[in-house]
Amino acid sequence: MSDATQNHLTDPKGPFAPEPRRRVAATEVIAVLLSLLWLGAVGAFFLLSDARAQAAGATNAVMTFLAVFLPIALIWVAATTARTVRELREEAARLQVTVAAMRSAYLEQAGAASAGKPSVEQKLEEIAAAQRQTETAIAIFTSRRELAEPAPPPDRKGTLAAAKPAAAEDEPALALGTPAEDLRPPISIGDFIRAMNFPDNSDDKEGFRTLRAALEDRTVAKLIRAAQDVLTLLAQDGIFMDDLKPDRARPEIWRRFAQGERGRAIAGLGGVRDRSSLALSSGRMRNDPVFRDAAHHFLRQFDRTFQDFEKNASDAEVAELAETRTARAFMLFGRVTGIFD
Repeated sequence: MSDATQNHLTDPKGPFAPEPRRRVAATEVIAVLLSLLWLGAVGAFFLLSDARAQAAGATNAVMTFLAVFLPIALIWVAATTARTVRELREEAARLQVTVAAMRSAYLEQAGAASAGKPSVEQKLEEIAAAQRQTETAIAIFTSRRELAEPAPPPDRKGTLAAAKPAAAEDEPALALGTPAEDLRPPISIGDFIRAMNFPDNSDDKEGFRTLRAALEDRTVAKLIRAAQDVLTLLAQDGIFMDDLKPDRARPEIWRRFAQGERGRAIAGLGGVRDRSSLALSSGRMRNDPVFRDAAHHFLRQFDRTFQDFEKNASDAEVAELAETRTARAFMLFGRVTGIFD
């Protein structure tokens, strides 16, 4: 309730103030005059009439009493009723004024609340937009800094340094010679990044070329197939990586992940904020064992491959990989499985 309304209700002259002592109303004055006139008329009647005729018996005495006092009673009943009606009308008028004041105060408060809420939301949106602009500026500055640095030393490779798979995971080497896969050159970092994003559509010839080149690399092919599996499962629930807009993480945080750090140290990688996607993925992780196994297999393959990628990639290339569909799927599953907690 506003201050104006409180003052209105507690004001000595307001509708709920103690009522002053009322003066004699016109109705009461009229009733007194009519009573006096009636008594005068009755007295004159008895003085001018024969006293012996009036004293005939008890019945006449009762009738005389009723004739004298019954009209007076009726006069005062009418006066009391008129006074009660007048007080009720005044009370109704005061209540109407009070209700109007309270309604006006409520409308003022509702208007102030509705005017303040968009202001607060607008400020929060401005803060979020400023934060996103700052992160974008940092990422752009990092990319420009990498371009401005001197050229890397000649022994720095422009390819993904894929570690040789362990003998327990792959087939044993045949005695006939070196497998054909080992004779192929490692995939370049640029092709690896484009392959992690997958082709955009059926006309994306460059996307299919890089995907075929990545599938020829045994280690990268495992990650691509694992990513295809989880992306297909997510699409069944209407979750698409192009719809996610994760917060950007600095390249050094990605490098900490590649170096084995987990938990709060790499919490910046959990930039996926879409609540519906997180809720659907979390629920399916609990209830669908196939989905859960595919997710854990994908996280293991991404972890192993990214360790090799980070050794030869620049900060700009790390930031570019973070924008791919595969990296967004990693951010989503990392949040769901608690890697960043």
